[in-house]
Amino acid sequence: MASNGARVAVAALTLSAVGFVTYIGYEDWSATATPPVPGDVNTYGFGSTRDAEGRPLKGGEKISPPQALRLALRDVTAQTRGLKKCLAGVSLYQHEYDALSSLALNVGAQAVCASSIPAKAHAGAYTAMCRTILDFDGFCARPKVKNADGEYVCPPGALKKLPGLTKRRQAETRQCLGENNG
Repeated sequence: MASNGARVAVAALTLSAVGFVTYIGYEDWSATATPPVPGDVNTYGFGSTRDAEGRPLKGGEKISPPQALRLALRDVTAQTRGLKKCLAGVSLYQHEYDALSSLALNVGAQAVCASSIPAKAHAGAYTAMCRTILDFDGFCARPKVKNADGEYVCPPGALKKLPGLTKRRQAETRQCLGENNG
């Protein structure tokens, strides 16, 4: 596991240029709002699910590349703000933060913060924290339901594996573990 430099307090970190370009690379460009997979919400640009005014996208809406980049930056700001709240007081390497930010951009900071990732980070269990990214390898093809504990979970049989998503989660895990760094 290669890591350069020291861990930095999450409050002082921002998504790196490499992290942003990597995130953009994971998202297929689309000028037209469509669901990326059947049963998903409409996205366009680089994975944005909401228009410039914050409204959910309607199928067929269009976006230009410059507009899409602005929305991607807006989405990065919103999701990393949420991620920083649940990781307050934690110090991470830049590559760990970039990997967790990519995950949060895909599934939402709320989902990452509701997982075991923050507890592992606060405990200093960084390898376990990174490996938890693999727990997000699947798409819930039906609306989530409330379980007995009041948590929203994917109904039995509704979690679908997607080859592209599996590759992304594996790459994010390797990035978080520092395996993609010098």
